[in-house]
Amino acid sequence: MHNLNSIPLSALRAIEAIARTGTLARAAGELGVTAGALSQRLAKAEATLGRALFFRTSSGLKQTEICEEIAPRLTRAISDLSEVVSDIRAVDNNVLTVSVAPIFASRWLIWRIRKFNQQNPTISVRVLPTPEVVDLDRSEVDAGIRVSEDPVMGIGATKLLDQRVFPVCSPEIAQHIKNPADLIKIPVIRENEKLYGWDAWLSKHDMSTSALKTGPTYADASLCLDAAMTGQGIFMAWETLACDALERGQIVSPFNQRSQTGAIYWFVTGDNSSRKPCVKLFKSWLQQELQCSIRHWQSAEPR
Repeated sequence: MHNLNSIPLSALRAIEAIARTGTLARAAGELGVTAGALSQRLAKAEATLGRALFFRTSSGLKQTEICEEIAPRLTRAISDLSEVVSDIRAVDNNVLTVSVAPIFASRWLIWRIRKFNQQNPTISVRVLPTPEVVDLDRSEVDAGIRVSEDPVMGIGATKLLDQRVFPVCSPEIAQHIKNPADLIKIPVIRENEKLYGWDAWLSKHDMSTSALKTGPTYADASLCLDAAMTGQGIFMAWETLACDALERGQIVSPFNQRSQTGAIYWFVTGDNSSRKPCVKLFKSWLQQELQCSIRHWQSAEPR
């Protein structure tokens, strides 16, 4: 076992994750580091081992023959180590790592998690904001909050709430909107050219997206919401994204009708982490907080 003294475990984890996921980006998301940092970690590992484990090609990294041979063994070994760590933490119950979509983390969770910390001062919560779907059985992440039609890559999945959308804009723009037909006069803010949620909402008013006016485009929904706050147009937002800004008066909703997108928020756990008491505590707290938000949203809807 003295061979392990020459190479850090983080290097072996990097090799295993890259080989299993197939790309630097996915492996980096799973390990909670940047792709650049992971590339440097791989280069150091190869230098320490004295041989290349991947070919660098125009289409990405390809495994060498030796890598193809050792990768499955590395996966089994790291999975065993992960189970050992989970068992230790299950007894200790002091560390909880949660994978969350960055927008959900910054717009909803971060404003409420202080309550959990105050109620559970002995639990250390680590929030990992990443758009990647982390394999909960092959990482140190205990649970994930995911938005999709089905809870991918999780042993235990609990539905938290349905995702609903509604148009939002600045108070100044809202003054010019009296009925749904007025929306065609307002620039529509797009996320990566997408009109996410508009079809479902407009269909209830016998309208289509073809009549909408083109507005600014931004890389993610959080920036789109900021653009709506600054009066750049109207944006179709979902409740966990916009609820706090709406309550603070930074944006308004000209119409309170909300439409289902078909997407669902899930709380997902792995086989090892599902039995941790702190995971159960966090899940219960999360459900209570979301129910508070849901009751507030429903109170604002027309009867």
